[in-house]
Amino acid sequence: MSVKTAIWVAAHLRRCFGQGLTGVVARRGAEEAGSVFVRVILRDGTVRLFGPAPGPAFDESGRRRFHLRLTAAHHEAQSVDAMIAREVRFDPDLWVLDIDDPEGSGLLDADYSH
Repeated sequence: MSVKTAIWVAAHLRRCFGQGLTGVVARRGAEEAGSVFVRVILRDGTVRLFGPAPGPAFDESGRRRFHLRLTAAHHEAQSVDAMIAREVRFDPDLWVLDIDDPEGSGLLDADYSH
């Protein structure tokens, strides 16, 4: 059994805050089982967008799986917004988190291959 998305989001943001990062819920989705996209903003303005990994949503330990979907320079940030807009049209229940993280991981265990 997986944790409700709203609870996972709150816990992940608390984990970020505990590590000195800032973050917000940019878009609220379905409380029970919405998918999660995480927009990570690096110090230089580069934006990384992580979304659900292909295949199973959770690993064998029950953790959400993420995949790097897009990396964009500061002046290309609108491409990240466009990708999120397309995903919302496909899945209106999804959540979007914005996390400022100089390291660029957003504290996600993610697959960085495109």
